[in-house]
Amino acid sequence: MKKEKFLQEALSIPNLLSYLRLIMIPLFIWTYFTATTTTDCLIAAGILVLSGITDFLDGFIARRYNQVTELGKFIDPLADKLTQASIVLCLVFRYNMAFLLTIIFVVKEVTQGLSCLFLYRKGKKLNGALWYGKVSTAVFYFAMIFLIAVPMLSTTVVNLLILITMGVLIFAFIMYMIIFIRMNKQ
Repeated sequence: MKKEKFLQEALSIPNLLSYLRLIMIPLFIWTYFTATTTTDCLIAAGILVLSGITDFLDGFIARRYNQVTELGKFIDPLADKLTQASIVLCLVFRYNMAFLLTIIFVVKEVTQGLSCLFLYRKGKKLNGALWYGKVSTAVFYFAMIFLIAVPMLSTTVVNLLILITMGVLIFAFIMYMIIFIRMNKQ
């Protein structure tokens, strides 16, 4: 019976959508690095838009139809972070300023991941993303998809988009760390 339940959860629509997002990561990377035309860049950006749509749908379906699973709670954020990591790492090869963004992204995600793990071991956990996390994710995707879709932007526009993204990521990071510190003191 446990095997059947695991298979049922593993093959739920929300989890299948998360697997699809994981499959889209190497497809995006390949499309990005082999892009030679504006159309190719738009296809790479389109893959990310499709990934975002499936991310929204998997969460919506899981909550709406009571298909939230422990596996989904792991796979969904994993797909999110791997997608975001692939984006910043790809952009490093095109834009110098993306190196700073990559450092900020890695420090933020590793620190938050370790903080969550630390709190989890103490029997505490953060219940879902907070508004500033959602805003930073939205700004991240908007700016990065724009940089990918429109590769001939001026250096000023590129740097401005990356700086705005870094600022929002840093803000969200600080806000989450305040929450983690408060939770640890309780």
